[in-house]
Amino acid sequence: MVQAYILIQTDVGKASAVAEFIAEMHGVLQAEDVTGPYDVVVRAQAETVDDLGRMVVAKVQQVDGITRTLTCPIVHL
Repeated sequence: MVQAYILIQTDVGKASAVAEFIAEMHGVLQAEDVTGPYDVVVRAQAETVDDLGRMVVAKVQQVDGITRTLTCPIVHL
């Protein structure tokens, strides 16, 4: 299992709606609207890195109001 934080920038005023919508997606463990350079932080999981990438590109980035994402896979050193 691969987990990652997905940092999301949204259009002005869209953070709450984006977080609520993404929170319902399969593989999303948590989605919160936050302050700072990013508007929403998501913790997600998938079976493989490829599955995670597909989820981000095919599902998350297609949500209305999202302008940019940055995916940060979690590593255990």
